[in-house]
Amino acid sequence: MSQAVHESAIDLSRLSFDPEYTPGARNAVHTCLGIRPAERVTLITDEATADIAAALASELQAVGCRWHGFVLETLAPRPLAAMPPRVLADMETSQASIFAVQVQSNELKSRMQMTDVVNRRKMRHAHMVNINRQIMLEGMRADFLEVDRISAAVVNIVGRARVIRASTAAGTSLTAEMNPNYRWLKTSGLISPEKWGNLPGGEVFTTPGEVNGTFIIDGVVGDYLCARYGDLRETPLTIRVARNRVVEAHSENRRLEQDFWSYTHTDENSDRVGEFAIGTNIAVKDVIGHILQDEKLPGVHIAFGHPYGEHTGADWYSSTHIDVVGRKFDIWADDRQIMSQGRFTL
Repeated sequence: MSQAVHESAIDLSRLSFDPEYTPGARNAVHTCLGIRPAERVTLITDEATADIAAALASELQAVGCRWHGFVLETLAPRPLAAMPPRVLADMETSQASIFAVQVQSNELKSRMQMTDVVNRRKMRHAHMVNINRQIMLEGMRADFLEVDRISAAVVNIVGRARVIRASTAAGTSLTAEMNPNYRWLKTSGLISPEKWGNLPGGEVFTTPGEVNGTFIIDGVVGDYLCARYGDLRETPLTIRVARNRVVEAHSENRRLEQDFWSYTHTDENSDRVGEFAIGTNIAVKDVIGHILQDEKLPGVHIAFGHPYGEHTGADWYSSTHIDVVGRKFDIWADDRQIMSQGRFTL
């Protein structure tokens, strides 16, 4: 029988939730994480996401595992200066963890403290940052076995490519030279001890060797700027990348332009392309204004800052990481076209 421990006045095992969340929660616990009755799980949430966490808790109860639920506001003030020690201590005794939280500005350090534990202990970790109702009803309902098959086919091709080119009718024209010393990773939603994953899953990524060109961001920008600006279709941000660094950023929305520029100049590598990725979640049909799902849209997205070097092999660091997403890509791996207008041509 499942055993739950709660670190707040909010008992997630008794909190009501929308039954429409159940298919996505079941996917997370059973298909993506593969939780087993003998295991122990750390479930981390906040007040704004407690109802989704309750759906996840219900599935943990159904498995019959031991789990420990935390609501962050009961442990520390937000935004978090650091991950609460009780959360980190609990993770030290768990085989899996789930982070379903609405992030706030300047909390990346706390999340890195959490994923440091995940990486060191090789835990299966579901990262559900800014998860919401729409994502639970769309991206989290994907057939993740099919997404995994597509992701494996894509990584098999791009993993051998020397150059990847990406363009859009909106004006994006990027050339990414690959570094053969850096690994490609498949995060399809099927989470293993080797690599924790965002949910909903569905992307393959690496740290590129060098990226040059123009990116028309008519989708979204990431981290806390995503909640601030949402879907950028009407006021896209145009950036120019030269020798792997963002050197220009322009938008009719001057505040967006300034905020993005400030974010990507936080430290010496905040403006450096740390991630080159291809979304593979075919259940995601268009941008919705939430980076957690939007970066899984079939197409290219890149991120400036932290390169996840512990997984890709990159040997540099940044305290920031911000994704940028566009729409309807054409993609070539060397001379082979693998996507046309946002649809795979595999």
